[in-house]
Amino acid sequence: MSEMVDITINGAQMQASKGSLLIDKLLDENIHIPHFCYHQALGKDGNCRMCMVEIEGQKRPQIACDTPIKDGMIVRTTGKNIEKVRRDILELELINHPIDCPTCDQAGECKLQDYYMLSGFYESRINVEAKNHARKRTDLGSNVMLDQERCVLCTRCIRFCSNITKTNELGVINRGDHSVIGTFPGKPLDNPYAMNVIDICPVGALTNKDFRFKQRVWFLETFDAICNGCSKGCNIYVDHRKEKYKDDQIFRFRPRVNKAINGWFMCDEGRLSYTNESTNRFETAQIDKNPTLIDNTITHIFKELSTNKNILFVLSANLSYEEMLNVKNLAIKLNVQVSGYSPNTIDENFGDDYLKNNDRAVNRNSFKELEINETKEFFDSSLNSASLVIIIENNYFDNNKSLLENKKVISLFSHNCETIQYSNVAIPLASFYEKSGTYINADGIKQKVISKMNKNTPQKTITTIIEDLKSMIEKGTV
Repeated sequence: MSEMVDITINGAQMQASKGSLLIDKLLDENIHIPHFCYHQALGKDGNCRMCMVEIEGQKRPQIACDTPIKDGMIVRTTGKNIEKVRRDILELELINHPIDCPTCDQAGECKLQDYYMLSGFYESRINVEAKNHARKRTDLGSNVMLDQERCVLCTRCIRFCSNITKTNELGVINRGDHSVIGTFPGKPLDNPYAMNVIDICPVGALTNKDFRFKQRVWFLETFDAICNGCSKGCNIYVDHRKEKYKDDQIFRFRPRVNKAINGWFMCDEGRLSYTNESTNRFETAQIDKNPTLIDNTITHIFKELSTNKNILFVLSANLSYEEMLNVKNLAIKLNVQVSGYSPNTIDENFGDDYLKNNDRAVNRNSFKELEINETKEFFDSSLNSASLVIIIENNYFDNNKSLLENKKVISLFSHNCETIQYSNVAIPLASFYEKSGTYINADGIKQKVISKMNKNTPQKTITTIIEDLKSMIEKGTV
């Protein structure tokens, strides 16, 4: 463990790790320190000079991103002198910057915009006609759009491609105040994590081609969740909006910092999976392929549970811990079998040595904790003897229809699939981001998701359906 030393920041005494970077301590303590080039995942670079601070005993201001902490250090981040230094540096950054805020997708999330407003540059001392111009709209690939004029040359994107993905697609082209970011000839931005450069860009130079001009960020609401693309369970922000006369809609996913799981980043496939939520939704309950009310289908399920002795529940590894537990408790009450068999979620071509796992199910470890059997042997024996199969979000049977011949089938899904087409009863469910629950990732870390989606016609969850069935069973009547 690092030695802890005493330091003073803006008159407040605190402890910090000896030799660690001063800027990390400032950021961890939520002390305002302007910066462009520094990023905790990418380390120091020292090219923007915005993080200047005063250190007692030093002749001139120092950059916090390249200053190691020493015992007894006295630091000031505020004051007339140091704020003027940072203001002068910011003015240099703004010399060639375009006045794009009204049309820039980064407006509302732009650090340059924030620092500008704090500094109060309301009158320019620069001749606008003398500004350097560069390319305004360059498609770098991988859904990343570059505006070279907005770039502050922090080089975060370059260091990400160099240090994190090690694909080295980006570099600085030209010299002096004509320098711009660009790709190397014949080498577009093309790696599974490329869109992370959008998040780490502190200004509007790199924007999301998939999200461009769809929403202003101040109209969006956000809640914390996890990506359900694989068993890694990367932490994300879900940005959504319920417009007037419309249903609540998700517009994008963004990575959320969790150093124990995904750090600062997420894969592009997981990021773009937000579209899955509203695509191909299953919305109307069915009995023998005829549309009906959900309450009628629940009544029908109760009757089937009452008249069948050999029953098998087949669960998806994407259900929450609470949903699995409720189904298991119901199965124990009915003395029937529960299987978690779902080999179809294993994709040997998906995983890598960074954030992507081959298991595309987000909660398989809950099967182990709840002791739900997911072996093929148990599944085969239980299925052979079952007269009624209740399938919950598990699309294994989409390509194995023959296994359900001569059996009654009840299916519960949030999205359309082949299994629904040959089910006797089918019930639409709330989707992954429309419900709250707990999930255990591949490393055994439990994570809670609390949905804040506000649907016009909310679908039922497994939990509410199980509660309805339990109530019917206890009463013994519909």
